Amino acid sequence: MAESFGADARRYDRARPGYPDALVARIVSGISGISGISGIPGPDVLDVGCGTGIAARQFQAVGCAVLGVEPDARMADFARARGLPVEVATLEAWQPAGRTFDAVVAAQSWHWVDPVGGAAKAADVLRPGGRLAIFGHVYEPPVEVAEPFAAAFRRAAPDSPLSGQPARRPLDFYQAAYAKVADRIRESGQFEDPELWRFDREQSYTRDQWLDLLPTTGGLTRLRPDQLAEVLDAAGRAIDSLGGRFTMNWTTLAVTAVRAGRGAGAALEG
Repeated sequence: MAESFGADARRYDRARPGYPDALVARIVSGISGISGISGIPGPDVLDVGCGTGIAARQFQAVGCAVLGVEPDARMADFARARGLPVEVATLEAWQPAGRTFDAVVAAQSWHWVDPVGGAAKAADVLRPGGRLAIFGHVYEPPVEVAEPFAAAFRRAAPDSPLSGQPARRPLDFYQAAYAKVADRIRESGQFEDPELWRFDREQSYTRDQWLDLLPTTGGLTRLRPDQLAEVLDAAGRAIDSLGGRFTMNWTTLAVTAVRAGRGAGAALEG
């Protein structure tokens, strides 16, 4: 599934939301000036599982030099066309060739990375005082949309490992998952104590906007066209019953940790 999202990279880039500017600013403010190397445009950032470059472009926009690592060549090609250097590999197989970074970020991608090996690899390529930042969105549509969607998915794809999942999951389910990521980072012994960050907002979706987003989500990327059509039809009818749009709470969660061993002159976190 990790390499299925590139089936429609253009839609993915168009429909998937970006990340809070406050999150990007907080990460960058804590790493600016770490490298101390003159002539670079800004902090060096490694984007793990960069996809089409949605998060990477936000870091580029605030002056970072970003390198993407992405296992799906189709996603990598799209990101390159938008100005992001990308190397095709999983993080575990990627060869840094002596390169180091001020930050390693993973936007909506760390669940595809080995949690123990990934933390160790990040520590290896981070400069002392650099930051590992793992973040992603939690978006649960209202029950009036979620329940018909889940029922249609179970009918259309009864053999999918995702068909048995509940229609909606509480925020604390996701917070617990991020707390486990923090535990793996802590256990590596190579980082200062991890922090959990949270950013909340509301977002409104029209029927067309939501149906554009859904095919880019895990589970739907591998459905046959007839299965996908059944699921989208059910979701569309549910949104129509709400007047053609809905508003939901949108939370971005992050676990971040500073690489141990920073010197006294290194920048502190923002």
